[in-house]
Amino acid sequence: MPVFTRLRQSPSAQPLVEDLRTAEAGAAAPASRLAHLRAWRTRHPRAARALRLTTTALAAALVLGALLLPGTLPALAPRSFARVPAEAVIGAVVVLVLPRRPRLAAAVLYGLGLTVLTAVNLLDMGFNEYLGRGFNAALDWDLLPDAQAYVADTLGGTVATAAAAGAVVLILLLAAVLVAATVRLAETLARHRVRATRGVVAAGTVWVTCSALGLTLFGGPIASERAAGALRVHAQRTVDSLRDEAAFEQQAKADSFGATPPGQLLPDLRGKDVIFTFIESYGRSALEDPVTAPGVGRTLDTATEELAEAGFHARSGWLTSATFGGSSWLGHSTTMSGLWIDNQRRYRTVTAGDHLTLTKAFRKTGAWDTVGVMPGVQKGWPEEEWYGLDKLYDSRDLGYRGPKFSWSTMPDQYALEAFQRRVHGKKRDKPLMSFVILTSSHQPWAPIPRMVGWDDLGDGSVFDAIHKAGNKASDVLTDTTKSREEYGKSIRYSVTSLTQWLRRYGTGDTVLVFLGDHQPIARVSGPRASRDVPVSLVAKDPEVLEKIDGWNWTEGLRPASDAPVWRMDSFRDRFLKAYGSTPHPSKG
Repeated sequence: MPVFTRLRQSPSAQPLVEDLRTAEAGAAAPASRLAHLRAWRTRHPRAARALRLTTTALAAALVLGALLLPGTLPALAPRSFARVPAEAVIGAVVVLVLPRRPRLAAAVLYGLGLTVLTAVNLLDMGFNEYLGRGFNAALDWDLLPDAQAYVADTLGGTVATAAAAGAVVLILLLAAVLVAATVRLAETLARHRVRATRGVVAAGTVWVTCSALGLTLFGGPIASERAAGALRVHAQRTVDSLRDEAAFEQQAKADSFGATPPGQLLPDLRGKDVIFTFIESYGRSALEDPVTAPGVGRTLDTATEELAEAGFHARSGWLTSATFGGSSWLGHSTTMSGLWIDNQRRYRTVTAGDHLTLTKAFRKTGAWDTVGVMPGVQKGWPEEEWYGLDKLYDSRDLGYRGPKFSWSTMPDQYALEAFQRRVHGKKRDKPLMSFVILTSSHQPWAPIPRMVGWDDLGDGSVFDAIHKAGNKASDVLTDTTKSREEYGKSIRYSVTSLTQWLRRYGTGDTVLVFLGDHQPIARVSGPRASRDVPVSLVAKDPEVLEKIDGWNWTEGLRPASDAPVWRMDSFRDRFLKAYGSTPHPSKG
């Protein structure tokens, strides 16, 4: 009796019989679908051939598109794809010489490689559009959580989560499509080996000829190595970053003022209340872009006149920031430390050490109380000690009960008034050194707060109506012209808040230094914008300004276009020397 018949007759074997039947059905299903497909091809040969050719053409277009995809949005034009990529010719040669299984494996690996290349190019586009530079695989992964937090603060947590999930799904889908495309092309080449070989030889001959003669089309070489070149650039960028980290660690240990005795630090500012204030995204573009410059220029000129009426005078110049479009903490730390901190690894290296910051120099003297006012900080901030701050006032300490303005936790006007109430306006035994970071001009510049009466600020609830009447972030983010207009308005608001506060609460002993941390994103400042930011020093005491006469800065709050431009990391030493500090280098 056959085994299967005996199993069917045995009650105890019924589960096994059912499993066998299920297995048979499962094996039959693909065969049935394959047979159905073959039958359809037989009945509709023209449609089947058209479908096959279309699928192959789409696969070729996807592969060529991935190989030639540029890393910047302006280059994303048809002319960028009118090239003969060497990587396509080499890939075709490889699949033609390999037997079936190795050929399939090579095609899958090629598709995964194209996925990585495409992801890197898309990241390059985003970084160039917003930060004015390409993606750095060694440094920039740390910025992705900050990017998600920014999206959450700007557009909401649901949008941020959906964006993160969408990015993962996109990469997986991209990998599946590109692998399917490379496998399809590999099998097509193998099936038509003779004609494919002739085509590859012809393509290779064209590539070599065009490369040797330097032939161009639409302003670029016809013989392309775009994919290999992009990967080579990223690999070199990664290697350079890793080498840079080791060199910077040694550089950070050396300090020209590291061993200066307390009594020889800042003797010419003793008795002064000194305030260092950063205005978010306050860059050169605000003063020179035709969309923003007229309004910002009028605001600076008006503020200069009003301050002069109150007895204050200013000098202004330019600093070249260590960052662009974001990562404000790199600009803050570069200015205060005298070290060029242009990436997150450098930042972590220096803040883990004891390099003397300008703010810490004030505390080291013992002649000042030192405080930080940072409305953008919403949780513990370990860098407080590195900056040398006796006390930090963050978003949780300023008593604000009004609405958030996108990323900014509170309007600058309120933050400055809270600073006055809780810190600056109180009597103390020592003068005050304050480190203030303003946030209202942070992208996406929607909604933007408006000035209200200083006596009406209260707990910030007065801003509810202003917030409701403001623009939506999503409307501004998608409109470049609108972004530029609103950016200019936000800078005018921040500058007005600060200069009105100074007129209202400043004294004969107040010294204010305020500057930008970086330029706004490249989409607003332009693809070839500099990294320059304005910097101003304001005081009533003429001797304070006389100390910097040698800097040749412009009178007033608006620096001339040809005013001196220094690197941001030079400011600490120049400031210390201008006010009487004596260098005593520490050993590296």
